Amino acid sequence: MMILAMMMAMTITANAMSYNVAKNEALFLSDKMAYELNLTPAQYESVYEINLDYLMSLNGHRDVFGAWWSRRNADLRYVLTNWQYDRFMRLNYFYRPVEWRAGAWHFGIYSHYSRAHYYNARPRVFVTYLGGNNRKAAHFYADRHMPRPAMHHKGAVAYHKPTPHHDKTWRSNGRPMNHHPRR
Repeated sequence: MMILAMMMAMTITANAMSYNVAKNEALFLSDKMAYELNLTPAQYESVYEINLDYLMSLNGHRDVFGAWWSRRNADLRYVLTNWQYDRFMRLNYFYRPVEWRAGAWHFGIYSHYSRAHYYNARPRVFVTYLGGNNRKAAHFYADRHMPRPAMHHKGAVAYHKPTPHHDKTWRSNGRPMNHHPRR
């Protein structure tokens, strides 16, 4: 019985995402969300925290679209504007960022973006935030007042059209290379 319990614990632990993997995946996902959704720096920081909390909560395939995924989406609702949240929900690689296939985690964002390119500097909390806001009182982000992004209008509809040629590649020292300012 004890051996069976140990084997189950090892299986669950083997499926859990490590902190470093979760941190880097949350950074990549949040960077692309900041780019496509035109996030303010404050929104970018909160989105990173929310994505990191979600990824750190994953222990196996049952968690991918479980309670922590619902919590992530509810927290994002407090951080994003209406048009940002609507766009977020329409983009499956943001809305459902992780899949469990063949015993491994798969991230849909990589089918749309190269792994080596970043649009933004790391959020300030990248070094200091260790996770856990999603385990605090419900809706931790509800009382935060996010500065609203400048909206681009085409008629009465807000939009943000990303262009793939505006990329940054990060050096190992954390400084950007190949930065092309947005046009």
